[in-house]
Amino acid sequence: MEHREKTPEAAVEAILFAMGESVELSRIASAIGKEPEETRELLQNMKERYEQEDRGIRLIELEGAFQLCTKQEYYDCLTAVAAQPKKAVLTDVMLETLSIIAYKQPVTKAEIEKIRGVKCDHAVNRLIEYDLVQELGRLDAPGRPILFGTTEEFLRCFGVDSTEHLPEINPVKLEDFKAEAEAEIEVEI
Repeated sequence: MEHREKTPEAAVEAILFAMGESVELSRIASAIGKEPEETRELLQNMKERYEQEDRGIRLIELEGAFQLCTKQEYYDCLTAVAAQPKKAVLTDVMLETLSIIAYKQPVTKAEIEKIRGVKCDHAVNRLIEYDLVQELGRLDAPGRPILFGTTEEFLRCFGVDSTEHLPEINPVKLEDFKAEAEAEIEVEI
């Protein structure tokens, strides 16, 4: 691969892109090893070129600081991408929590935490946000804790028509899980 020398313009572009916000002229000048006036001239040339070229970005000046930003005519493209929902990614913790809810529902946070051995607030909240878990009501017990269960979206996502048709846990694996959990408890004690 051919090694090219860094150009001051490329350095400025890299700085402004990486920072994502306005950067003072003096900081840019210092970073590229140029005097402020020489740097201002460089930035002005870049600004003019961005306006003339068929680019989606432009360079703006805000009270002596410079920033790369999107050209207004491309806002509709940005909003189209921003409006698309992000695909939900389930972490191991969320999958464990979801499994407990699916197999034990209706279940309270306290019961989930007893099985997992750690707090589950964040995981449960994210699962609700992803519409995989819902509140089913309250347990008739002191404090009236919320009962959680899975949603229709959970069934759709996991290709199950009913929670009664969830895969059965292999008894051998279940014993392995119990032994693992007991070993973890002994280590903590």
